[in-house]
Amino acid sequence: MRVFVTGATGFVGSAVVRELLNAGHHVLGLARSDAGAKSLIEAGVEAHRGDLKDLESLRGGAAKSDGVVHTAFIHDWSDFQASIDADQRAVEALIAELVDTGKPFINTSGMAFAAPGRIATENDVPPISLPRIASEEAAASAASRGVRGAVVRLPPSVHGAGDHGFVPGIIEIARETGVSAYVGGGENRWPSAHRLDAARLYRLILESASAAGRYHAVADEGVPFRQIAEVIGRRLGLPVVSKPPEEAAAHFGFLGMFVGLDCPASSAKTQDALGWRPTQPGLIADLDQPHYFAG
Repeated sequence: MRVFVTGATGFVGSAVVRELLNAGHHVLGLARSDAGAKSLIEAGVEAHRGDLKDLESLRGGAAKSDGVVHTAFIHDWSDFQASIDADQRAVEALIAELVDTGKPFINTSGMAFAAPGRIATENDVPPISLPRIASEEAAASAASRGVRGAVVRLPPSVHGAGDHGFVPGIIEIARETGVSAYVGGGENRWPSAHRLDAARLYRLILESASAAGRYHAVADEGVPFRQIAEVIGRRLGLPVVSKPPEEAAAHFGFLGMFVGLDCPASSAKTQDALGWRPTQPGLIADLDQPHYFAG
């Protein structure tokens, strides 16, 4: 299968690319720069120049492929709404190119706000007003347009060597402030998955003739945030302290809205449907490794 992958040089996308190549697929990877194109070619990937704002390049990549995996996202926290809007336009353009082909389109979304305070399942659909839900809904409902649409919801922590997401940001904040903090009692739970397990899920969905709808890339249903803070504190030799909720934003900056969030999630339906089983180390075991603290 010839697969067009956006975000092909990113943390999750590059793992998806390697998973697809190892399974014998041909990968067409979106590249924003000459350096990105060079790295893809060296990895055995056909480079396709463009970016998420260049809708013509997205349509061109989709037109030349047997399926699309969309992992790219513009993480501009200074204007997050613009990033959400760009993602929605990109998703709509990709789906439009695949209309009435029956080809698979796999979108990427999050699960942090799917069902705060209880274990979220693949059946939970948050309000359309929440970030990225509009593009998630577009992919999940693409069957009405003759596209085999699916959504992979990623947890707040997709971890592994090379992680540059929330957890490394929290580690950096601990270094800067001299304490490893959690909010309140730290009992709030984060789901997580290793990037290699998540990559295998994308492949299984792509290869399944009937896979559509929403899927959860979850290995750990809910790691208490205090455990994350304790590993960071021990590794950095810093005190582990509690911050009251009203001080979370001041201490953690934009991450304050996530650090105290209780958002456990299940992947039971995903595992039953596809036979997907996480095999990589869990978040705490992976976090307690030198590669997270080498900086």
